[in-house]
Amino acid sequence: MDNLNKLNLDEYKPLRDVVFENLREAILEGKLKPGQRLMEVQLAEQLGVSRTPVREAIRKLELEGLVVMLPRKGAYVANMSLKDIIDVLEIRASLEGLAASLAAERINPDDIKKLEKISKEFEELTIASDVDTLLKKDVEFHECIFKATNNKKLHQLINSLWEQVYRFRVTYISDYDSSLSIVNEHKLILDAIKKGDNELAKKYAREHIEKAEQFMIERAMNNKDI
Repeated sequence: MDNLNKLNLDEYKPLRDVVFENLREAILEGKLKPGQRLMEVQLAEQLGVSRTPVREAIRKLELEGLVVMLPRKGAYVANMSLKDIIDVLEIRASLEGLAASLAAERINPDDIKKLEKISKEFEELTIASDVDTLLKKDVEFHECIFKATNNKKLHQLINSLWEQVYRFRVTYISDYDSSLSIVNEHKLILDAIKKGDNELAKKYAREHIEKAEQFMIERAMNNKDI
């Protein structure tokens, strides 16, 4: 556990929040790997803080499903099985379908232009096979839809689920055929939202997630790592 750096403290945020955000990012980016034990003393030393904010951050990460607490053993970065991923994707399909439906009813012209811009940029990055930026653009595309719902609770629920399957999303978008498919799926969702067709937007948003689920099932059947 020697791949974390001392924190650049943000004077506008409580220390516990800065520690939490840095540990969450380290887990999502794979710096802290699935199954790895989280030792409070070592983490505190690496981050240059006391054990208290580290302990608070670990508890919060447990609530988000990124950390598991094992009796008499301590805290570990959560492993996700294929079943875990499929369970999350099934919930996401429903929630993102709802989000797209609401966005079709509530989105404003400026956000439609933003979605069009992001969709075009995503397509260009697919050709260039720029996976890191593709991930960021994919997040931007969906975030724009979630914000257009004007439903903060729904937005928060979906974001929590996204974080739980972040490592899978890297695998999915890294697959060239999948990224090409995502380009077309984004266009279908966008067109339905632009038309204000909430049922069609819901349908395409659900299918978008269901294709990701099918990808994972096929990958598992071919005995490849998640």
